[in-house]
Amino acid sequence: MGVVSGHWPSESELDKIRKKVAELSGRDAQEVRVVVSPYRICPLGAHIDHQASLLGGAVSAMTINKGILLGFVPSDDTQDEQFPKMPQLEKYVANVLRLQVTLQSGQFEGEVRLRIDEVQLPKHMSETNGLTEQMDSSTPQEECKWGNYARGAIYALQSKGNHLKTGITGFICGSEGLDSSGLSSSAAVGIAYLLAFESANGLVVSPTENIEYDRLIENEYLGLKNGILDQSAILLSSYGCLTFMNCKILCSLENSDNYRPHVQTIKHKLIHPPTVQNNHEGELGNAYKILLAFSGLKQALTTNPGYNRRVAECQEAAKILLQASGDEEMEPVLSNVKPEVFEAHKSKLEVNLAKRAKHYFSENERVMKGLEAWASGNLKEFGELITASGLSSIQNYECGCEPLVQLYQVLLKAPGVLGTRFSGAGFRGCCIAFVEADKAEEAATFVVNEYSKLQPELASHPNQGSAVLICDASDSARVISNTFS
Repeated sequence: MGVVSGHWPSESELDKIRKKVAELSGRDAQEVRVVVSPYRICPLGAHIDHQASLLGGAVSAMTINKGILLGFVPSDDTQDEQFPKMPQLEKYVANVLRLQVTLQSGQFEGEVRLRIDEVQLPKHMSETNGLTEQMDSSTPQEECKWGNYARGAIYALQSKGNHLKTGITGFICGSEGLDSSGLSSSAAVGIAYLLAFESANGLVVSPTENIEYDRLIENEYLGLKNGILDQSAILLSSYGCLTFMNCKILCSLENSDNYRPHVQTIKHKLIHPPTVQNNHEGELGNAYKILLAFSGLKQALTTNPGYNRRVAECQEAAKILLQASGDEEMEPVLSNVKPEVFEAHKSKLEVNLAKRAKHYFSENERVMKGLEAWASGNLKEFGELITASGLSSIQNYECGCEPLVQLYQVLLKAPGVLGTRFSGAGFRGCCIAFVEADKAEEAATFVVNEYSKLQPELASHPNQGSAVLICDASDSARVISNTFS
């Protein structure tokens, strides 16, 4: 059967993380602040954001009531002016303590220790200079495994001229019993660190700025070629709304080997269902649940070449089409190609490139139709568009693998399912589905039973006790201070 998730984070979850940080820091639990950084789903707009241009690219998303919690307290913030008679040595020690960042994780072993004022270099630069994640060869190996996003957040803030003078003592964890593959967990973690460092240092940063900061973490520091859908959804969403975003690239994509786009959200709009106004009630809001179905597959995006290869193929298709239309001076991204140009010159594309472009243009159409369906309360049509998006991802974008495709097909047969597709990049383990609320439990049970027949080994993995979660929509990322939520 499926696991039903309630209000998130619950008071017990907040109390637990506050107690943990209080133990780590020696501070009172009431001083602990908690970053709530939800995971996102993308009902429509698969593989659109990385093909954005000056003309933009349309995507849709919403957050769910599961995600990352980062409890923290600012490091010792004793100031010279507060203690003018403090001996110089003690002042020095206090300043060093104030710069310290100490982190523990609920999912990973070890402890990350660094200073907030350390100059951070992107991974590729560190490797070029013979450096590891930390410029000290004694850095624990465990830190290299999960400390990258904290370092990347510091890198992003430093690169934009922010003066960081206060570190944090923190504890980070993801929702229990949840395999976050395909749910933007990397963006949720990056945003959590950004919000914590900004809060500790008294920085006032807009959501749009943080979208850019998280892009710097992923594109520049970690070397991923993804767009900004994930961080935009996490930072801009609102409960019960479908978040429409139009993304664009502000500088050139020199070539597929030097992919450093400067991407930002130029437009976003919250699409309210017709009966849901400024509260969490309403017929449409109560009419559906969101299923998260996990295949048992796990693979980090940075280790799978499939994602970056598809990005390069889209760029190559755009280059050929722009040359055919006499617009070769434009950036080689598909959003610069008009649909009629694709139709007129698609025969010039090699088969795989034609499929990638077909997915892009058909997905754009589905996004716009989906916005209309959501706004009018037509969940049936909205679900059908999601299913069509999933099919195009399989047939045209050619992401996924046998277990994911099987899971998609099982969900299509489940009672009350309105629509389903892969979640995330589609190269690892999760599908989402919109389901009629009163049939959510029945659908979850059906999926667990049928998928286990097809993939008994994957279905028996340790975390597969919650192989299907029943979720609700959520709000944007935020910092909770004291006991207020």
